[in-house]
Amino acid sequence: MDIYPGISMNPDVRFGKPCIAGTRIDVATVVGLIAAGETVETVATEYQLSIEQVRAALGYAAHVAAHLPPAVRQAS
Repeated sequence: MDIYPGISMNPDVRFGKPCIAGTRIDVATVVGLIAAGETVETVATEYQLSIEQVRAALGYAAHVAAHLPPAVRQAS
């Protein structure tokens, strides 16, 4: 299920952690690397992601930190 543009959650992938859509790379890994001083470009290259995917992870983290409601609604 998409929970934010470019970010999905699936209980069968990474124990349901928020991941970059279409990958098994969780948002926490990307954010942790950026916080540790890696550049967006380095993270993208090392994990075979696009710059937009890395930015989606950062955007989702900011969204969660701001305590905003989900940006994508679940289909009924």
